[in-house]
Amino acid sequence: MSVDVIVIGGGVSGLATAYDLKQRGHGVVLLERQRQLGGSAVSERLDGFLMEHGPSTMNALVPAANEFSQKLGLEGQRCDLGDGIRKRYLVSGGELSGIGMGALGFLTAGYLSPWARLRILLEFLVPHGSPGADESVMEFCTRRFGREFAERVMDPMVAGIYGGGRAAELSVAAIFPMLVALEEKYGSVTLGIMHRRREGGKMPGSRLFSWRDGIGALAGSLAQGLDDNIRTGVAVRRVSAAPGGFEVDLGRDGRMHARAVVIATQSHVAAQLIADVDPSGADAAAQIQAPSLAVVFLGYRRQDVAHPLDGLGFLTAEAENRNILGSQFNSTMFPDRAPDGHVAVSAYIGGVRAPRLARLPGAELIDLVGAEFGDLLGVSAAPVVAKVRHWPVGLPQYGAGHRTLVEHLSGCHDRQSGLFLTGNYFAGPSVATCLSVAQKTAQSTHEHLRRSRQISRHRAVF
Repeated sequence: MSVDVIVIGGGVSGLATAYDLKQRGHGVVLLERQRQLGGSAVSERLDGFLMEHGPSTMNALVPAANEFSQKLGLEGQRCDLGDGIRKRYLVSGGELSGIGMGALGFLTAGYLSPWARLRILLEFLVPHGSPGADESVMEFCTRRFGREFAERVMDPMVAGIYGGGRAAELSVAAIFPMLVALEEKYGSVTLGIMHRRREGGKMPGSRLFSWRDGIGALAGSLAQGLDDNIRTGVAVRRVSAAPGGFEVDLGRDGRMHARAVVIATQSHVAAQLIADVDPSGADAAAQIQAPSLAVVFLGYRRQDVAHPLDGLGFLTAEAENRNILGSQFNSTMFPDRAPDGHVAVSAYIGGVRAPRLARLPGAELIDLVGAEFGDLLGVSAAPVVAKVRHWPVGLPQYGAGHRTLVEHLSGCHDRQSGLFLTGNYFAGPSVATCLSVAQKTAQSTHEHLRRSRQISRHRAVF
C-alpha cells in the first residue's frame, strides 16, 4: 500500500498534522500504537465529574487554538475561565498564600519579603546580560529580579508548566523566549512589558479556555475529521528510505510506502524510528528527557473542603518539601467539572523532583495527595471520586542546549527529504503550541509533496 503521507503518532500533534494535510487534499494515513487517540489529551466523565488526564486548558493568545476550535465546530462548546478565580496560590511555610491576579499582585501580597518586592521594582536598573548566553531560568530571573523571586515564584511556576522541571536546569531562551527578547530589545523585562502594552502587543501570559467536554473534545473532533484515514493498534518498528519516499515497517501488520513521513511521537520513540534514516537526528531526539508524572484527580463534597478554592490552583517551591508539585481547582476553572454541591481538584506528582513518587500505586498516591490536601485545603473527609493516571513518560525538559537540539531536529527534512518531525518537544508542551507547530509541519510537508509532484511530472515529460 502506498499513500502521499504517513503520520506516525495519534496525539494532538499527529492528529492536527494529518487533519491539515487531508484538508489540503493529500492522501493521509495516521498510525497509532494505542487503541485510544489523543495522547495525553484525554478527558473522562466520572460520576458527574470531569477528569483531565493530561492538559486542561487552551491558550487563546495562540492563533492556532482559536482556528482549530472554529473549523472543528467546537465554538458552541467553548468555555472561558470561571469568574470565581480571584487569586493565584503558592505554598509558603506549609500554608497557601494568596496573591492577586493583577500585575501588582506580587508587590502587594505578603508572600515575598519587602526587600524582594523592592528588588522587583528595581529590575529596570539591572545591566543587560550577555547576548546569546544560554542561561537557565533560575540564572536569568535571579539576575533580573533577585534570588527570592526566582526561587519562590519562578521555580514552582516552571515545575507546574514543565511537569516538575527545575528552573535551575531549564533554558530560559527555550521556555520563556519572550522574556529574553524583551531584555534584548529594551534592556529590561519591566520596561519591555510597559512598551509592549503601549504598542498594543501581546504580553507574556495567557487567556485560557476549554470546551464543555474537556480537552479531549479536540482530539475527538480531529479524529472524526480523519475518519477512515486512521489505523489504531499498529506498532511502527522502523522507517527506512525507499525509492520515491519511505518504507514504514509495521511488523506483523506488514509494510507501507509513502512519499513523505511525519513522526509525531514522543522524542525517545522518534529517536528509535529514525535511527536508520537520520542517525544524527535520532541522537538529538534521544537526549531530550521526559521524567515520569502522575495525575491524581479527587472529587469532594463542597462541605468537606474548607478552602474557598478561589483560584486556578496552587504551586509549590521545592524548598517546601511537598510531594505535590502543584494542583488545579478544576471545578473553579471551568463549568460542569463537578456535580452540584461538589468540587473537583487534581494534583501532579513526580517529574524531575521525584520521579519515584510518580510510579507509586494509585491507592498510595490517592492517600498521599488526600493527606496533603487535608493540610493545605482543609479537606476533612475522603473523596467521593478518586482516580490516578500514570504517565511513564511525562513532559519534555527543555534543558541547556535545547534550542540547538531543536534546530538540528527541525533540519531533519534537509538531511532526509520528505521526513518531518513534530511534537511537544519543539516549542512548548501546551496543546495550543502543539497545534501551532503541527500547522507549520503540515505546511512544510505540503510544500514537499507539491515539489515532488512537479519533479515527477517534469521527468515524465522528458
